[in-house]
Amino acid sequence: MKIPHIRLWPKGWFPCRLDRYIIGKFLGTYFFAILLIISIAVVFDYNESMARYSETGAPGKEILMYYLDFVPYYANLFSALFLFIAVIFFTSKLADNSEVIAMLAAGVSMNRIWRSYMFSAALVAGLNFYLGAEVIPRGSVKRLAFENTYKKTKARQNKTSRTNAQLKVQPDVVAYLESYDGPTYTGYHFSLDKFENKKLVQHLTANSIQYDKISQERYHWKLYDVTLRDLRGNQEKMRHVAQMDSVITMEPSDLLPTRNMQETMTNSQLLDYIQKQIERGNALVQVYWVEYYKRFANPCSSFILATIGLSLSSRKRKGGMGMSLGLGLALSALYVLMQSVTATFAIQAGLLPIVAVWIPNAIYLLIAAFLYSKAPR
Repeated sequence: MKIPHIRLWPKGWFPCRLDRYIIGKFLGTYFFAILLIISIAVVFDYNESMARYSETGAPGKEILMYYLDFVPYYANLFSALFLFIAVIFFTSKLADNSEVIAMLAAGVSMNRIWRSYMFSAALVAGLNFYLGAEVIPRGSVKRLAFENTYKKTKARQNKTSRTNAQLKVQPDVVAYLESYDGPTYTGYHFSLDKFENKKLVQHLTANSIQYDKISQERYHWKLYDVTLRDLRGNQEKMRHVAQMDSVITMEPSDLLPTRNMQETMTNSQLLDYIQKQIERGNALVQVYWVEYYKRFANPCSSFILATIGLSLSSRKRKGGMGMSLGLGLALSALYVLMQSVTATFAIQAGLLPIVAVWIPNAIYLLIAAFLYSKAPR
């Protein structure tokens, strides 16, 4: 019996010598651009922060660990920019050496060349997504802690207190704190109201409340000078205790979220946190939604920017790569600016986060389609 042949790759797509050549040029230039630019960024950042490190007494080992987390974070953040520059640079070199003309003259279509670019962009996008969703958030915990301790002035450090904090800790239970002190994990003038059918049935007040960090039990709080009123029925029952332990489904991070906390969460943690905040009646979760959708939109931009870079640079120009590189830098700068503007509209003006994050990609997709239609054939 003849075994049918199963083709794992579409016909004509399995990487041949030409594909390997383009992919090698693509990835080699991309990683070289990251290494070069990030090395310069590390040197400049260290020179600017050296006085601050001496002033705050930052240990050398922690400085080294900080820059080990600094490199992947900023490399991933500006990956689209590096990819765009890399594509324009090496494609312009191919065009100047008449290699693109030779490929087309040999019967290789522009679509065939473009597929090699898309394969390379897929490798970069996959790496960026994995780093942004799982690896970098874990490193950002140490990176942000280091910046808050040794680099930022007191005016720019995370807030350590909060007033008039209110949140829904259960579907029918609302907690309120007149003030909360982060360093001591202590809140003052606390109340906890329980409702049934929109009617108040229990009211608890405490002069102070403190989160128990030592306890192995989650959500464990110690309440001091407690008054409990039971309002069920026609009579009010009231009792007073000097101290009591209670499990209240809130944590210090709910009362005092740290700056850029969304960067320290993996995708699953970010979704859990958003869902928890929505259940507690906190509508101000746009910044977390923006971060979540950006982790999908940014890798996808690799395909769009690679297409634009190929379209701009594949034609041999009289002035060399200067015009293509200049136009590419302008487009990439505009892309980064557009990302910041649309994210601000989502956070401050109520624009849907998913729309805000994908607007730059949608606009640049149209630009890519137009430029690709004008590319040499």
